[in-house]
Formats: sequence, structure tokens, C-alpha cells
Amino acid sequence: MISARFASRFVALSVLSAFVVAADAGMPQQKIQAPGWYRFMLGDFEVTALSDGFVDLGTDVLQNVKKEEIARGLARAFLPAGDKVETSVNAYLINTGSELILIDSGAGKLFGPTLGTVVENLKASGYDPAKVDKVLITHMHGDHLGGVLSSDGAIVFPNAQLMPSQPESDYWLSEAQMAKVSKDKQDSFRTAQKLAAPYIASGQWKPFAAGSQIVPGVRAIPGGHTPGHSSYRIESKGRQMIVLGDVIHFGPVQFPRPDISVAFDVDQKAAVAARKQLFASSAKDRTLLAGAHLNFPGLGHIRVQGQGYEWVPAGFAPLHADH
Repeated sequence: MISARFASRFVALSVLSAFVVAADAGMPQQKIQAPGWYRFMLGDFEVTALSDGFVDLGTDVLQNVKKEEIARGLARAFLPAGDKVETSVNAYLINTGSELILIDSGAGKLFGPTLGTVVENLKASGYDPAKVDKVLITHMHGDHLGGVLSSDGAIVFPNAQLMPSQPESDYWLSEAQMAKVSKDKQDSFRTAQKLAAPYIASGQWKPFAAGSQIVPGVRAIPGGHTPGHSSYRIESKGRQMIVLGDVIHFGPVQFPRPDISVAFDVDQKAAVAARKQLFASSAKDRTLLAGAHLNFPGLGHIRVQGQGYEWVPAGFAPLHADH
């Protein structure tokens, strides 16, 4: 007969062995991220931020700034020192109640596997690309226009008007303009022309006059980065948001010093002027900003800090809450 003391020890050892086996086996890590979309209400408009992924952007494109100042900016933002910054690419879907409007389309498959998820995240958020009425393009660089075609060249938004500003369209679709730039910059023209061609052929390419109202509550703001670059002011029930496009690329460096430009600003003086103007008015009016290259979801406000500005990211909010 087994003694009570022995039985008690046997049970204790069995339980301990089970814990050891469980600890050795471990819990498998999931290694997946949540879908890249975030939604909020702006007045009566539903806004969905969509992540296209990220790109490692070299800090050597920053102009009019010393390496030491770049390093200090990155350190203040708790970013690792180095010559590249992991940079978000974002798009924004606006449901006005009567129209579904996408602002920018991401890079598609132009720049490798870390980008190209706008359409995937649009679907994950509950929408169908075929239901999009308008795709507004801030400008025709590949990381903003590339998502309008699939990897096999098919139109992604079959029922949408594709809408850059008229000056932007005129610039990038011009063979004469392309001939004026160096050969290493001509690829950007060829890419833009290739992406636009199917939509031009289908009658869906619909440029708008610079600074015009697209639909009630959505107006283009001309200026900066490229000859026809447009930011977009979204307004509903007195609430406003500005989708900045490429007004800013490196937040930790360019918010404190908005005079810093980037090498791929076509007109660096115009880009700096547009950034200063938008920052000054947005800080004064406490306008919500949405940045294509600010950390996803790219939403927040700015306030004056010294001679520049400080970025204050918007926090997570229930869907019914108005920013």
C-alpha cells in the first residue's frame, strides 16, 4: 500500500513536471500585426487612415542641415542613430456619406515588399476598391500614385475618377518637361506616365483646377514639393483636417526646422514656403493634420515650439469621438 506521504510527494512531483514541460514547450509567438487601418469621425465624415507600409528613407536627402542636427532630432524622437529612417507611407479614405474618396494610393509594388498594402488595408477596413468614386492624388511620385495599378498592370479602381491637379498632370505627362531634367530623374516621369495611361485611355483621368473644391467639404490646397502638388482640406460641421501629402517627410527634423527641404522637392524654395505657411496656419487654428510620411496613422496637431513646431500625435479614440 502506498503511504499518504508518498502519494502526496508523487502528486507534487507530477504537477511540477507538468509545469517544467509546459515551460520548455513555450507559447508560439504569432509574428503577425493588426491590419493597418484606423478610423475616426470628422463631423459627419468618416475618415479611415490606411497604411501602405514603410520605406527606409535616407537622411542624406535632407538639405540645409548638418548631420549633427539630424542626429539630435532623431535622438529626441527616440529613433536609432543612422543614415536611414523607417518612414511610413499613408493614404486616407474619406466617406462623405454620398461619395467615397481616397487620397493617394500608396506605392503598389514599385518599391519592394515593405510597401503596397493600401488596397489590402482598404478591404480589411470594410470597403471595396470598386466602390471608390474618386482617387485624389497629392502628386504623381510613385509612392503616392503607384497603387492605382495592380502588379499585372490592371486598373485597381475601375469606377473611380483619378484626379491630380491640372498643373501636376501637365508637368509629369509632358515629354518636353521630361527632356529638361537629368536622365536619372526621367524615370519618375516614365513611371507617372505608365501609371496614368490606362486611366487616360478609359476616360477616368480627370485633373482639376489648382485649388478648386472637389466636392462639398473637400478642397485642394496648392503648393510645395512638385509643380502641382496639392494638400487637401477636409471639413464637416466646422471640423477640419488637412491631408498634407509631401509637405513633410522627416518629422523629427522638419517640425523644429521647417526651412529644411529634401532633395526630391522639385522646387525647394516653393516647398519650404508651402510648409511654413501650412504649419503657421495649422498651429494657429489647431487644425488636425494627416501626413503621408508621418508615423502611421499620421494624425496629430502641431504647436509652436521655439522657432519651429512640435508634433503632438492624436491618441486612439472611439469611433463616435470627434477629433
